[in-house]
Amino acid sequence: MLEELDIQTITVSPTASTAINNIISERKLEGYALRVFVASGGCCGVSFGMALENNIRTEDQTFDANGVKVVVDEVSIDYLRGAHIDFVNDPDRGAGFIVDSPSAHRNEQNEGECTCGGSCSCNS
Repeated sequence: MLEELDIQTITVSPTASTAINNIISERKLEGYALRVFVASGGCCGVSFGMALENNIRTEDQTFDANGVKVVVDEVSIDYLRGAHIDFVNDPDRGAGFIVDSPSAHRNEQNEGECTCGGSCSCNS
C-alpha cells in the first residue's frame, strides 16, 4: 500500500502547479503524478529529475502539493526534504522547472569548497 506522507516534503509554487497541470491536461495524462527523483550526484550536491508517470510503487511516498500529486522514491526522499519546485520563463535561458532543495546542497561546513576535497569548483 502507498504511504501517504504526514509532513509535506516538497512545496510546489502556484506557477509550477499550473504548468504541471496544463501539461497533464494537454497530453491527456489524467491520473498521472509528478515523480521527483535524484538524477545524479557528486561532491557539489545532487541534481534532480522529474517525470509524469502513473507507475507508482508500494514503496513510493505520495502527497499533494498545491494541487499536484507528487511521488518520491525511498532513496530520493531524504534529498528532497524542504525542497521547492518552481517554474520560470527566463528570456535568456528559456522556460523550465527548478528544484531547490536545502537537503541536497553541499556541506555548509566547507563553505566555498567541494565536500570531496577535489579540485572542482562548487561555486557554479
